[in-house]
Amino acid sequence: MMALPEDITFDGAIAYFKKQVTTGLKELDEGKGLPHEEVEKRMVRWLKR
Repeated sequence: MMALPEDITFDGAIAYFKKQVTTGLKELDEGKGLPHEEVEKRMVRWLKR
């Protein structure tokens, strides 16, 4: 994940967000997503930190 610059504008942040959502949806359409069960396993590990 890329860190946004401190001086980013609101419009720049929205444009970045939209690009990330579009990329994610494309990856899901291509079958590159994680199965729900795998996400649950990872969430459990993340929440234990």
